[in-house]
Amino acid sequence: MAEATITSKGQITIPAEIRRQMNLLPQDRVVFTLLPNGTTVMRAKNRSISTLAGSLKSTSKKRVAIKDMKMR
Repeated sequence: MAEATITSKGQITIPAEIRRQMNLLPQDRVVFTLLPNGTTVMRAKNRSISTLAGSLKSTSKKRVAIKDMKMR
């Protein structure tokens, strides 16, 4: 079990053991989700959008490169 202490500014350092297991690197983002039973889940948001390629079924035959996509 890993522990961390909250600073007076509300900050914590994620223990090295947890960072290694979650493959967290500097500048990675994490998301905290509070469940109804009081449990808090921390998830890493360090996947690249390119890892999602092919995960959705297309209704179109046309392919678009990521660099050609417009952000709205």
